[in-house]
Amino acid sequence: MTWLKMTLLSIIQGISEFLPISSSGHLVIAENLLGIQADQTDVNIVLHAGTLLSILIFYRRTIILLMTQDRRVVPLMIVGTLPVVVIGLAAKKFAEHMLESALLAGCMLPITGLFLLLIPRIPPTKQSYTEISYKQALVVGFAQAVAILPGISRSGSTIVAGLLTGMSRQSAATFSFLLAVPAILGATILEVIEMLTHKHVSTPLSLLAMGAAISAIIGLIALGLLVRWLEKGKLHYFAYWCIPLGILIVIMQLV
Repeated sequence: MTWLKMTLLSIIQGISEFLPISSSGHLVIAENLLGIQADQTDVNIVLHAGTLLSILIFYRRTIILLMTQDRRVVPLMIVGTLPVVVIGLAAKKFAEHMLESALLAGCMLPITGLFLLLIPRIPPTKQSYTEISYKQALVVGFAQAVAILPGISRSGSTIVAGLLTGMSRQSAATFSFLLAVPAILGATILEVIEMLTHKHVSTPLSLLAMGAAISAIIGLIALGLLVRWLEKGKLHYFAYWCIPLGILIVIMQLV
């Protein structure tokens, strides 16, 4: 792992974790096309840690409210997290190799694009994420679980699911990224356990620290842009990136 490769991976992670273009899909494609080892456990840990830090900083006031006056949201987050725990563990055990397929990522990216094209067609509402039901939380949770597939954007699928269940745009984004906290934290803990079990830290600590810092900074910028573009009704524009890119990757993988 070189400084240049780590920088590239960190930028890809920071941008694609929050913008609705699928971080897993872009990392798989980068690994496949550029020969970058994006599947190193220690690298995955710091990239996830960086983007998790972005969420904690951006939503710090919301998280403080969760621990004080908005405690009703905590069990909703637990319910919303259950699908990704069950499906994620099963996928890691039985189909982990599929999650590293550039062809699968190419097939799924147009589906992400189609999700995004739904956004302008969903009537706006004023429902706050603090007012949602357990059913709504579960629907968003299943959308998050589907995003385990490379090429399916976690942010895109969960925000669209939130909007379809009746949340306002701002609340759909907020609940989406609140759900990301336990999901990313859980994935990071599993990767730490795997790394400790196999005792393979193959990347210099200086590179890992740089990767975490870059992914956190880029992620914070991307998160702010996503919320702004969603409020302005421009998030569906990313469909015009996902659909052509997915088709191009499929063609390149099959030719």
